[in-house]
Amino acid sequence: MTTKYSEDHEWISIEGDIGTVGVTDFAQAQLGDVVFVELPTVGAHLSIGDDAGVVESVKAASEIYSPVSGEIIEVNEVLEDAPDTVNSAPTGDGWFFKIKLSDASELDALMDEAAYKAFADAEG
Repeated sequence: MTTKYSEDHEWISIEGDIGTVGVTDFAQAQLGDVVFVELPTVGAHLSIGDDAGVVESVKAASEIYSPVSGEIIEVNEVLEDAPDTVNSAPTGDGWFFKIKLSDASELDALMDEAAYKAFADAEG
């Protein structure tokens, strides 16, 4: 399994042609206590960079962007009743959606963990 990161602080973990997407620990810390998550619709087709949903916290609302193009095949329904899962497990049970990649080469534009850590450190 490979994990990549976007400059918008999303992570995507790849298994075959399926990516699981969430926000990074850095992003959830910046947001504060998450109180609501709007997820994309299963079956929706997104292009890289498209709005995929919204995460709202006590501090702010922030867009969730798709780090790759593809079709939404599953959403994390747990977040509807327990949006704070994004805070407690941002890179685990707090994932947002699964997407079937339409162009795996788009992953090449994303950062690996070391590059993302340097990027987040520079922003933090």
